[in-house]
Amino acid sequence: MPWSDQGGRGQGPWGGGGDGGGNGGGRGNSPWGRPRGSGGGGGQGPSPKDIEDMLRRQQQRFKGMLPSGFGGPKLIILAVLILVGLWAANGFYRVQPNQLGIELVFGKYDGVPKEPGLQWNWPAPFGEVFRPDVTRENRIEIGFRSGSESRTGAGRDVPEESMMITGDENIIDIDFVVFWIIRSPGDFLFNLQNPEQTVKVSAEAVMRDIIGQTRIQDALTERRGQIQVAAQQQLQALVDEYGAGIEIRSVQLDQVDPPNQVIDAFNEVQRARQDLERLKNEAEAYRNDVVPRARGEAAQLIEGADAYRQEVVNRAQGDANRFNSVYEAYAQAKDVTTKRIYLETLEDILSNVNKVIIDDDAGGSGVVPYLPLPELQNRLNKNRPAGASSTQNGGN
Repeated sequence: MPWSDQGGRGQGPWGGGGDGGGNGGGRGNSPWGRPRGSGGGGGQGPSPKDIEDMLRRQQQRFKGMLPSGFGGPKLIILAVLILVGLWAANGFYRVQPNQLGIELVFGKYDGVPKEPGLQWNWPAPFGEVFRPDVTRENRIEIGFRSGSESRTGAGRDVPEESMMITGDENIIDIDFVVFWIIRSPGDFLFNLQNPEQTVKVSAEAVMRDIIGQTRIQDALTERRGQIQVAAQQQLQALVDEYGAGIEIRSVQLDQVDPPNQVIDAFNEVQRARQDLERLKNEAEAYRNDVVPRARGEAAQLIEGADAYRQEVVNRAQGDANRFNSVYEAYAQAKDVTTKRIYLETLEDILSNVNKVIIDDDAGGSGVVPYLPLPELQNRLNKNRPAGASSTQNGGN
């Protein structure tokens, strides 16, 4: 054993000898190399000289276990270089495709994020590296907590966030979600202490401001899309003012309802408004059917009256022109015009008379008295073209 000397009797680890049976006996030494005391009082404690001797012996044993030449200058320098290399190797890190590397040296950021890949920065305690995810779309729920975020696994309402006052002094329950990503990693990490909480509080403040200027009926029906767009724009302007380095992708209204205590009354009002809209639409459809038809009939009557007016005026104008032309012809040849007017007048009168006039001077004495001349004349009139004269004149 390392603590055994070359004597005939073995000593204990502290240099004290024992008896052959392994027991210290009355003559055994204590661990500090002093004789054990006898009796019930025990021995005295080790002296400072004994402690120094013990430490010296332990140092000599440790040096004996080391290889020869250990502790030289070259070996010390080599050991220091190995430690420095191992320390520098800890500065290598990998940036994933969905990340950007933010390096700090003595707590200072140079403003240039590192692209994905293998990078190196001074390891601790001189440097530090952050690798935020810049592609993940983060989600903040306001007014409610979905099943994935609640402790019980089921969604729950948060009325202190969702209850808001509208522009017409009504209370409305709004649950909405904000989607955002990291646009500037340096600003996101160092400008704000808690960026996510800042976005949540800012989104709630912006929504309360918008709802405070909106009527409850508009918020429940047709203005939901406008509210979402306005909230996204105002929230983006607010986080830019804070220098949060965040891009607001969208604001989505999840649920917009009256408070649970009065939701039945609001539903009744909504149904009444729907009936009102239905009746208005039916009346509008009836008006669109009747009014154009009445306007068409009125236009038809006006067009017919105008056509009749034009017909009468044109006919009167034609008669006047014809009279003027006859008068002009009469003024130029009175006898001829008078005879022509007389003959045309007789033609108009006798064309409807069922009589046959026979001129005796033209050889009418040879006509058989019983010949049905009127029947013959009727047949001739049927075979003649329209407008031809059916009266035979033998002379004056």
